[in-house]
Amino acid sequence: MMRSRARNRSPVQCCLATLIFNLTRQTRVQTAVYASLVTMQESEKTMCDSEPLQNGEAMSPETQDSKGPLVDEENQGAVPSAPPLPQEPPPCPRPKLVFHTQLAHGSPTGRIHSFTNVKELYARIAEVFNISASEILFCTLNSHKVDMQKLLGGQIGLEDFIFAHVRGETKEVEVVKTEDALGLTITDNGAGYAFIKRIKEGSTVDRIKTVCVGDHIEAINDQSIVGCRHYEVAKMLKEQLRGAPFTLRLVEPKKAFDMIGQRTRAPKSSEGKMVSGKETLRLRSKGSATLEEIPDEFEDKAIEKVDDLLESYMGIRDLELATTIVEAGKNKKSTDDFAEALDSVLGDFGFPDVFLFDVWEAMGDVKNGRI
Repeated sequence: MMRSRARNRSPVQCCLATLIFNLTRQTRVQTAVYASLVTMQESEKTMCDSEPLQNGEAMSPETQDSKGPLVDEENQGAVPSAPPLPQEPPPCPRPKLVFHTQLAHGSPTGRIHSFTNVKELYARIAEVFNISASEILFCTLNSHKVDMQKLLGGQIGLEDFIFAHVRGETKEVEVVKTEDALGLTITDNGAGYAFIKRIKEGSTVDRIKTVCVGDHIEAINDQSIVGCRHYEVAKMLKEQLRGAPFTLRLVEPKKAFDMIGQRTRAPKSSEGKMVSGKETLRLRSKGSATLEEIPDEFEDKAIEKVDDLLESYMGIRDLELATTIVEAGKNKKSTDDFAEALDSVLGDFGFPDVFLFDVWEAMGDVKNGRI
C-alpha cells in the first residue's frame, strides 16, 4: 500500500517529502548535541565550584560558604550593595600638657607629663631625677623657696614651673603644751605627708626656734603619722594634754644655700593662688585631672574665706578642700541643700553644724559684695 502511494506521487511531492525528512532528522541530531553540551557544562561547573574540605571530601553546593555577591535570580545580575557610610573623622588628640620641674635645692630642669593626681605627679618627678617618690615632701610653684604662698594645691597653671622639695634632716623636739592651741596650722601634700603650713606668732611652737614652716611631721610620741590626713594630725595635736610634754619627730625640706638659716613664716592671704595662664590643671584626689578656667572673683574670695574658716575650726589650711566646699555650695538655695551636698562629697570630715552655718554665711557675704 505504501509503495503504491509513493509511485503515485509527483516528482515535486517526492522532493518536498525528502527535504522535510532530512530537516526533521537534522533538528533531532542538533537537539541531542545541544543537550549533551549543556549537561557537560553543568557537570564541569559543579566540579570547578566544589572545593575540598579539610578532610578531603568534596563540598556540596548546599554546604558551600556563600560569600560571593548576591545574584538576582530574575534578572541574572549582581545585586548592587549599599555604599559604605562615610566614616566620622577621628577626634583631634588633645595636646599633651608638659610642665618644667626642678628640685628646690638645685638640679637640672626636667620635663614631666601624663599625671592626673598628686601621687602621679610625684612619681613623674621622681622618674626624671632618679629618686624615690617618697622623698618628695611637697611642691611649690614658680619659686624654689619654702613659700606657702606658692604651695602647689589642687591646681597648676599651664605656665607654672614646679619645684619639688625633698627630705632633708630629721630632728626631734620636745613640746610642752602651755595653752589650748599650739599655734600650728597643718596641711598635707595629698600623698600621705602632713606638714606645718603656718606658725602663729607668739604661740607655744613659735618659741621653739627649731620648728619651721615646711617641716613634715613624721611622728608624735614615736607614733608614725605617715599616711594621715591633715585634719587627723591636727586632732592628735589638739588632744595632747595641757602641761604634759610630748615629742615631735620632724623632717625639714632640703634647702638651697640661699635658704639656709631661714625660718619661713607664710602670709595669711593669697596662699597658693594661681596667677599665670588662662587655664589651670585641676588635680583631684579622686578621678582624673581636668582643665578648668581660673576661678572668678567670687570663687577666689569665697575659697580664701573658707580656707580661713578651716584654719579657725580645724587648725588646717587646704585650698583644694576649700575649693570643693565652695563648689558644693555655689548654686544651693538653702543651708539644708548645702549640708546635703557637702555630706555627699566630704562626709568623712564630719563638719560641725556651726562650721557649715559660718561657711554658708561667708559665701553669702561674698556673693552680695559684703566682703
